[in-house]
Amino acid sequence: MRGRCYGRLDVGLSPEGRRQARELGAALSDIPLAAVFSSPLARAVGTAASIAAPHDLEPVVEDGLREIDFGELEGLRYDEIEVERPELFREWMKAPGSVRFPGGEALADLRARVRPTVAAIRERHEGEAVSLVAHGGVIRVVLADVLGLADGALFHLGQAPGGLSVIDWVDGTPVVAVVNAVLYSRS
Repeated sequence: MRGRCYGRLDVGLSPEGRRQARELGAALSDIPLAAVFSSPLARAVGTAASIAAPHDLEPVVEDGLREIDFGELEGLRYDEIEVERPELFREWMKAPGSVRFPGGEALADLRARVRPTVAAIRERHEGEAVSLVAHGGVIRVVLADVLGLADGALFHLGQAPGGLSVIDWVDGTPVVAVVNAVLYSRS
């Protein structure tokens, strides 16, 4: 699915993605996790299951962690969008935070969904380590919020599939400890 626009498309993990998820789960097996939360999309749930298994946990599905809805663009290749919707594509590349995807969401909608979901998880698990398994857009929103980044700047945060970011909360203050670490072997 590389090179395609997919947010709400429920694409499962490839064999390579399943391998990476197993390795990620093994790498995190010594971290005392209280809970593992996941987007409802199959690719996230599959990864969350690999992280939860060593802890004898079941992933908790949170709709607020789903990826942005690209609407009519779902499933299209980026080069197709550039040709078929050049004005939209240019605006998206120039000012991604200002675009509302036809039949889908805008970044503001994603933020409005993610912020309260993450806040509720933090409140339920104050002082505990939890894992959130989501998507590039969701993770960028969380990181951008704790770092105080403007909408456009969040797209400067890299996000590899299965990349790990860690936010510690010290006396109510978020401290970004890790961004986009890859804990699985690349093939």
